[in-house]
Amino acid sequence: MRLLARLFSTLAALFLLASAWVMLAPQRPVPVPPATVPLTGPVDHIEIRKADRRMTAFRNGRALKTYRIALGFAPDGDKHRQGDGRTPEGRFTIDRVNPESAYHLSLGLDYPRPQDRVRAAALGVDPGGDIFIHGQPNQRPDGETLPGDWTAGCIALSDSEIRELYAAARIGTTVEILP
Repeated sequence: MRLLARLFSTLAALFLLASAWVMLAPQRPVPVPPATVPLTGPVDHIEIRKADRRMTAFRNGRALKTYRIALGFAPDGDKHRQGDGRTPEGRFTIDRVNPESAYHLSLGLDYPRPQDRVRAAALGVDPGGDIFIHGQPNQRPDGETLPGDWTAGCIALSDSEIRELYAAARIGTTVEILP
């Protein structure tokens, strides 16, 4: 019995010492994520990875900034027809800008391309159009971002992010949309 009491006392003392050491030992600082660096200067390529819900802006092959995005309400697969809720896949070009967009600001893509029109014609459907990289609906307060995939096939950013990208992208910037 005495041996058991001594063992218990020793274990209790070790536990107390270990607890004191944990509490008094110097703590490692918790790493702070780096502040978001604003996108400056022109971009010449934008890559969108649909499965990751990520868009990265590039200049001369160097990634400058990555954004979280929202897609069409049925984002899996390539766009085939008007109203399918899919975001098209492939290589596109920014062919227009719209400072008066219903979605804050927008950068228009050259969808449908000739091959998209041919595919839709073979299916007897309208390929759709008006695919943009844009902000949030103008009815929403600035700073509010809709959750999930909600567009009709476009790529959505927050309003502050589209302001930044809109200032950096130009007509002719290439956009690659990957599954």
